[in-house]
Amino acid sequence: MTCTYRMDDHVPFAISLEAATVAPMGAASASVCASVLVILVTGCAHVAPPASLIPSADDALARMHATFACGRATQASAKVDEFGDRGRVRADMLLFTARPARIRMDIVSPFGVALATLTSDGARFALSDLRDKRAFVGPAAACNIARLTTVPVPGHVLVDLLRGEAPVLRHASGATRISWNDRGFYSLVIAGTEGAIEVVHLVPRPDDWGRPWTDQRLRVLDVAVEQQGYILYHAELSAHVRVSTASPRVDPDGLAPPIPPSGPVCDAEIPRRIHVEVPDPAADVRFNYEDVTWNPPLIDGLFEQTSSPGMRVEFVDCP
Repeated sequence: MTCTYRMDDHVPFAISLEAATVAPMGAASASVCASVLVILVTGCAHVAPPASLIPSADDALARMHATFACGRATQASAKVDEFGDRGRVRADMLLFTARPARIRMDIVSPFGVALATLTSDGARFALSDLRDKRAFVGPAAACNIARLTTVPVPGHVLVDLLRGEAPVLRHASGATRISWNDRGFYSLVIAGTEGAIEVVHLVPRPDDWGRPWTDQRLRVLDVAVEQQGYILYHAELSAHVRVSTASPRVDPDGLAPPIPPSGPVCDAEIPRRIHVEVPDPAADVRFNYEDVTWNPPLIDGLFEQTSSPGMRVEFVDCP
């Protein structure tokens, strides 16, 4: 038995169960299938839409972008749970992101010592494994970022998801549609210019439910992208909380001027639980934020690194 995924207007996954003999299903695909089966078996209460409905998918995307416009960068500490070709790995992570595609991830020991560091400035990638004295450098491609995260998604996709916003496929005018799902969210379908289909689930923040749609701030609940019948990636976002702007970075010795926040004052929500999975190859990663702020001060060179003396350096690229 396996799960076959299809997109439609209302739910990101419709499943068909087949009796044919197939290869074993990966853990990431299995978890998606199981969650859909639970929904089908248990059922859900119908939720009436807000009184002021968003009239079009383009308007919904505009409201989503407006919701997150103040958040240019994030800083977080997180518990990370990964599943990939290395098996299951749990770790503590310190994380910086900055739009459109800059990332820094530090895996740290329980004592706060860096064990591995990934950086990407959107063009160049570097990964230092301080335990094995190895360093990898190359283009900031999805396969390289997956060397730490396990999930091969492009940097700009990961940055948006970690901010709580849906990455949006490039699409032609009119290639979107929207409907209200009676489980309590808007379902947006976006037809990309390269043949991919994206489904995004959005819902107004609870305190905005009674506002005109032009004033509603939106939460992203779910994002899935499919191409030629295959899921490229699927992300679930939950436990949304309002997040504040970071304070300036102050030199404790008073020798340098304070470094200001990297963006304006921002109190947009961020999901504390972000689950990203790729069914083929079977891999997923869960980010559980313990602390997160908007627009931290960004020091020069934060998204770059040079190899320490004595480390073996290897150039890596995607097949």
